[in-house]
Amino acid sequence: MIYGIGIDVIEVSRIKKQIEGDTGFKNKVFSAKEIEYCDPRRNKEQNFAARYAAKEAFFKALGTGWRFGMEFKEIEVLNDELGKPEIFLSGKAKDYFDGKGLKRIHTTMSHIKESATATVILEK
Repeated sequence: MIYGIGIDVIEVSRIKKQIEGDTGFKNKVFSAKEIEYCDPRRNKEQNFAARYAAKEAFFKALGTGWRFGMEFKEIEVLNDELGKPEIFLSGKAKDYFDGKGLKRIHTTMSHIKESATATVILEK
């Protein structure tokens, strides 16, 4: 049974500005594994933007927005061996997800030069 659906679109230039700035944004929003995956990429800002969009889409699908002490870094977007994105949760985001009796997270991401998008579907 579908619990929630979320979608997000973001301008790559906004994320590029944040990850290139000295604001600590990258380490606050992305896990070490996400940074390890994105940083070596030629168009790393597109990869970071797609992951950011997936995190926003997750909060929308959850129906909470960014509340209850959940942090962006607790939503980790990694690729499986075939390149399919998967979301892994930790901390308060995992606690809230489990507390709602949710079982599965489906996600897809896409990016082009100017924008990135992600969709998340949560199953109960």
